[in-house]
This record gives sequence, C-alpha cells and structure tokens, in this order.
Amino acid sequence: MKLYYHPGSTTSRPIVLFAAESNIPLDLQVVDLFTGEHYQPPYEAINPNHLVPVLEDDGFRLTESSAIVKYLAEKTNSPAYPKDLKLRARVNEAMDWVNTQLNRDYCYGFVYPQIFSFHKRRSDEAQQAQLEWGRERAKGWLKVMDSHIFKPGQAYICGDNITLADYFAAPFVHVGELTGTEYSAYPNVDAWLKRMKSLRNWDKTFEAINGYGASLKGQPMVAV
Repeated sequence: MKLYYHPGSTTSRPIVLFAAESNIPLDLQVVDLFTGEHYQPPYEAINPNHLVPVLEDDGFRLTESSAIVKYLAEKTNSPAYPKDLKLRARVNEAMDWVNTQLNRDYCYGFVYPQIFSFHKRRSDEAQQAQLEWGRERAKGWLKVMDSHIFKPGQAYICGDNITLADYFAAPFVHVGELTGTEYSAYPNVDAWLKRMKSLRNWDKTFEAINGYGASLKGQPMVAV
C-alpha cells in the first residue's frame, strides 16, 4: 500500500503513527506541500482536492484521513477499531468531533494562521481578530475535551484502551504546542497527550513537525 503524505501535514500523522504502531507496512510517498506539488501533475489527478493524504491499495484509491485510518484498521482487524456497535460508534463520534469542531476552530482558526504563512490573514487587524476568535473557540473545545470527553480516571478518549480516536486526535492537539501552548489548564488532556507521546513511534512520526516548530522560535505567537 502506498500513502501519499507530507510529514508536516496534521492529517497525515494519524495514519503514519497508527500504521507504525500496528506494524502495517506503507510505502510513504512525500508530496511537497511547501513547493505546491499537490497542485501539479501527476498529483492533482491523484487527488483533485489538492490535499494529502491519499492511500492506494491495489488499484483502490482513498482520500480523507479519518476514512484511511479506519480502512487500515478494518483491513488488519485492529482492536483499535472495536467491532462492538456501540464502542465503534463512540470512536466514530470522537473522530467526527475532532474533524468538525477541534480541527476547524483550533487548527485552522488559531494555529495555522500563526505557523503557516499561507494561512495568515491579509492585514494585521484581520489577523488579530482571527486569533482572538480562534483562541476563545479553541479554549471552549479543549474544555469540552477535558471535562466531558475524558471521564474521571479514563486513560484514553473512549475508555481504558487506545483506539483510532486517540491516534486521530493526538496530532491535532499536539500541533498547538508550536504556538507555545501547553495544557496544564486541561489536566486530563495533558496527561493523555503525554501518554500518547510515550508511544514507541511518536518521536519518529513527529520529528519533522517538531523541527519545523523549532524553526519558528522567536516569532511572536499567541498560545491558548
């Protein structure tokens, strides 16, 4: 199986991390987002959305990070994607929440306008307004995650065992650290993220984005 991805892509890292932890072999093909390769042939024909990741499996092509990681879990019969209907529904619910709430407001609304020049607003006034709005929205979602998604004593998003929801959510929470955000105000989130960082393939999967974050040191940033 081939995965078109970029190590700086937040949506690529859940797949790379899950596959590595699950010993699923993937042929990793970098699509250079910083040079616009995703808008050039042949990739624009592979994914007309001009986005990564894309999975190819024996002529079958699949886009969207959440769909890809679920496909890999099904293909390998992974316990991280429970067969029980209600348990699986909880995993799906959490992954949808990350996509439609946390990713939209925290990543695209707050983090990316600070760390990626192509997401920055056109004027200082617009940028400041965006960050103020995004920061308040992000704080609200992190509070929901800390107080309601995590139950007392719960190690992972859907209970005591790691699931796809954890592999999927962790990169979206982690990327906030590039703005100087730390999660002590959200102790359940903080403990969970540290638990995810202890995975044997975390450092390798996040090496590129952490290196990019280091290159931003000294730039003015707003943290949650």
